[in-house]
This record gives sequence, structure tokens and C-alpha cells, in this order.
Amino acid sequence: MNILNLENLSLVLGAKTILDGVNFAMNDREKVGVIGINGTGKSTLLRIAAGDLVPDGGKVTRANGLRISYLSQNPVFDPDRSILENVAARVYGKEAHWNTEGEVRAMLLRFGIPDPDCSPAILSGGQKKRAALVAAVLTPSDLLILDEPTNHLDYEMIAWLQKFLQGYRGALLMVTHDRYFLDEVTDVILELDKGKAYRYEENYSGYLELKQQRLDYEKAAERKMATLYKQDLAWMLRGARARSTKQKAHIQRFEALRDRKKPEEERQVEIASLPSRIGGKTIELDNVSKSYGDRVLFRDFSYTFLKKDRIGIIGPNGCGKSTLIKVILGLVKPDTGTVSIGQTIRFGYFSQENEALDETDRVIDSIRNVAEYIRTPEGLISASEMANRFLFSPEMQYTPVAKLSGGEKRRLYLLRVLMENPNVLILDEPTNDLDIQTLQILEDYLDHFGGIILTVSHDRYFLDRVVTRIFAFQDDGTLWQSEGGYEAYREHLLAAGLDEEGKSAGAEKPERPKATEPAPEEPKKKTKLSYKDQREYDALEPEIDALEQQSQALEEDIAAASSDYGKLKDLCARKEQVDADLEAKMERFLELQDLVDQIGAEKSRQEQF
Repeated sequence: MNILNLENLSLVLGAKTILDGVNFAMNDREKVGVIGINGTGKSTLLRIAAGDLVPDGGKVTRANGLRISYLSQNPVFDPDRSILENVAARVYGKEAHWNTEGEVRAMLLRFGIPDPDCSPAILSGGQKKRAALVAAVLTPSDLLILDEPTNHLDYEMIAWLQKFLQGYRGALLMVTHDRYFLDEVTDVILELDKGKAYRYEENYSGYLELKQQRLDYEKAAERKMATLYKQDLAWMLRGARARSTKQKAHIQRFEALRDRKKPEEERQVEIASLPSRIGGKTIELDNVSKSYGDRVLFRDFSYTFLKKDRIGIIGPNGCGKSTLIKVILGLVKPDTGTVSIGQTIRFGYFSQENEALDETDRVIDSIRNVAEYIRTPEGLISASEMANRFLFSPEMQYTPVAKLSGGEKRRLYLLRVLMENPNVLILDEPTNDLDIQTLQILEDYLDHFGGIILTVSHDRYFLDRVVTRIFAFQDDGTLWQSEGGYEAYREHLLAAGLDEEGKSAGAEKPERPKATEPAPEEPKKKTKLSYKDQREYDALEPEIDALEQQSQALEEDIAAASSDYGKLKDLCARKEQVDADLEAKMERFLELQDLVDQIGAEKSRQEQF
């Protein structure tokens, strides 16, 4: 059943068109992930869907009696009520009482709010977002709208939310940068790009494939039209005269081709710099410890950083990850132990909050306040050119920082950090509020960064992509070290009989076979294929030939239908199935061919004896 229709939406902010004729519909069980670069209107679209914002034009239709629960990007609480009262009032309305508040209290504790009776004023930004998330998921709803729900969550909270949303029986409309989360939760991707919306009936992995197909089709169609335009131009230059209906139509086609809107190349953030050289000494931690009251965050931790270390720091919220970073930076003094920094070390610190941004500055001034130029492999690049490469057009560069979206501010803050030309990058939750495209380019940049990378992150994909060693905080204040990314860390935990929290998994590790146990008998070698295998082997080659011809024919049909997206989608689905069948047949053929070769070799060996 259709529950939400957005028809021909338009919205302009200042001189920038955010939405331009956007159409989108949702049914009652769809789980939709909204993606796009920062500033393309993701949060705006969610606000319109939730009824929190009225567009300049278009129509929004909601099903009668539709219950919507909405997590905004920047939640607001009543300062005169406790955080528990705020959340309970939203979940239960006027019916909230001590019994119903018990459920809310338990969930707030689960999501890292240690004192639910406190005032919202004393909570950090992350705690407020988590409290608002609790309110959103507990509120009875038919449509759940979540703006960046995984920001400020640790792994346990993300796992709980992922399981909850997978089992949620209503519709979901969500913006998130977490690519693993998108893959596990969504079945539709809505991409916002240059004011338009593109719908893909896939999770994030499937979307990547379909989007590339769409871009390829657009390029193929443009090449066709460019060729046709050249032919028509030559015809016009020979002196065409509109003396017949046919000639008039030809001239009209020429004018339509001449005035066509060409597909724009997708702009991406470009990052390249030359980090300053690291001398013989890097960063040395010698038995550092830090406690607050009776609570030990970390103790007796020693480590000497290598020149190209890529380290991820993980652990539950409040365990001391950011504190350890601040101890390394010299912003917090350890209780015991020493931190020794090499003379050539230059830190670049990307914190959770955009602390260095002055909202009254213009974008270009905010960058120039750090550096006028940066040295890259191409030579010196100006602040203005670097801003342009970070998708801040010349017009946007003179916009006050206060008018940027939350994600655009994060992108600007990242550029300021890189303009410092550091050789040690310290990234505290870098994926919060950065769009997926910017994250992909940041990951590529980090691949080639010539210095040390130290990052705190709950983004599993980012950790797997970037780091080669994990420091995991344990309950007793020690840091458990694991080589590899996040998935390798999980495997190491399982091998040690621990769960993702580093606690006993409750299952004993299987014992290795004892040396005295007899080895299993070696299976007898086959001397010929079975009747069934022989028949399959004989039939496979002609089947493979037929599938290859079918795949080639579909490829030609796809090229011919490049301007018909509906037909293209059907043809691509058919080709994908044919190619999958072809691959399976090829694998089986090779498997049987190996068996045939082994049988032949065994026969030759027996004949020799």
C-alpha cells in the first residue's frame, strides 16, 4: 500500500536549487536509504516527508492516519524537563507515567545516557542525538524517518539498531553514511543528484552497480546524439531550406540536438598533498594511564608509532578513546607515564566537533586563515583551487560558513585540517556527517598518505578500508591490539573465545586433534567419471557456447536501447542472469575438467608400473 507521495517537489535556498521536480513514492514496507553528496538536500527531503518543512512547490500526500516518527539532524529538547521526561512525553504523550517511563529509562541507559533524570543542558551533542534516537524508535509509527541515526553510536548500539530496523514492520526513510548498515537494512536506495532523485530497487551494493550502468547509458546516448548532431550540422551548412514538411522536421531535430542538455560529469572531491617529512623519532607512549575518579580509562599503555602506521581505536562510548587522542596531542595530561613527540611531527586533528570553524567567516577566508597554498604532487595549489576541488564552487566560496549544511561544514573542516600539511593525521569519528562520496575520496587519499594515521571510528567499513591495526579498549583499562581491520579483529576475538565486547563468548574453543589420533584415510582416487558426470561434462560445452551468444546478443540490445531506461533495466536484469548462469556453467566445466585431467594422470601413473 502506498503511504507517501512526493510529487514534483521544488525548493530553492538562496541562489541554490536544492530540489528540482523531485518525484518519489513509498509503500508501507519499504526501507529506503537516501544518499548524495553534502548539500544536495537529503535532510531537506526528510524534513519535507516528516511535515517539518514546506517545499516551494509540489505536492506531498500522506496516507490517512499515517503515524510518523522522526529523528532530526539536530534534535531539540525542552530545557525545563529532564531528558527522561522529554523522551517519555514524546513516546507516550500525556499518558506517560512512572510505569511507562521505566521502558524509556532502560533504553536511555542502553544508549549511553547514565543519568536519565538529568537536564538536557548537561548532555553532549552525541548524547542528545542518542536520546532523540531512543524517542524515535520507541514512538509507535507506520513510517520511521531517521537522519544519520548511526552517528555517535558504538558497535553494540549499532548492532541493536540494525536488528531492530531489520525487524521493523513499518516503512523506513533514512539518511546514513554507514555503508555496511545500508547494505543490511535497506532494500531501496534514493539518490539525490543535482536537484533530481533517482530510485534504485537495491541495497547499497546493488545501487553501485545500477548507478554505473545508468551513467554508462547516459554517456552512450550522448555519443549517439553528438554524432547525429554533427551529421545534421553538415546538412545545415550545405544550405538547408525549409521548403517541405520533411525538411522542417529535420531542422527542428537539429535545433533540439543543438539545445539539448548534456549529461554533466560527476564532480568528486579531489585530495592530494605532500605531507612534511617525519624524522627518526615519531610518537612514543610509555606506560601512560588516565583515570577520572574511580574510573580507569586506560592504564600502563606503551606504544611507539611506526612512520606509516594506520591504527583504528575502537571501544564503547565513554571508554576513553577521545581522551587517549587528547593525551597524544598534549591537550590532556596523563596521570602517569610520558608522551614523547618527535621534533618533525606535525599533527592534523579532525575532531568530532567543528571547533575551528568561525561561522561568520566566508568559506574562502576560513581556508586562507590556515594557509594560502598547499604543496601537492602537481606543485603549489591555492586555497581557492583546493576549495573548488572540495566541491565549493567559486560562488559558494563567498558564502558565510553559517549558511552551509552540516555535512558541508564537515567537508570544509576536513579541508582546513589537510591545508595544515600534517604528517600525522588524527581523525576522531571522521565519518560523522561526511557524505559517502567524500568518504570514498578521503579513503583513497589515506591510501597514499605518507605519514601516520590514527582514527577513532565506529564505521566498520571505514576501518576495514583504512586501518592495518586495531587498538580495542577493554573493561579493565587495557588496550587489546589486533593486526588488520575490523573484520580481522572480530575473527581474532572469536578465535580467542570472546564476543565483540571482548567478553567471554560462553563457548569453548574446539580442541585441536591430538598428534596420536590416526589421520583420516585418504579417499580412493577415481579411475573414470561417473555416468552422470560424463553426461554433464559432454553437455556443458554446447551450453556454454549458447549462453555466450545469448550474452553477446543482450549486450547489443542494451547498446541499442540506451535511451529507454525502463527497457534497459529489464535487459540488464536478463543479461545479469545469463552471465551468472554462464559463470556457474564455466565453474562446473573447469571442475569436471580438473577431474578428467586427474583421472588421465592417474591412468598414466598406473601404466608406468
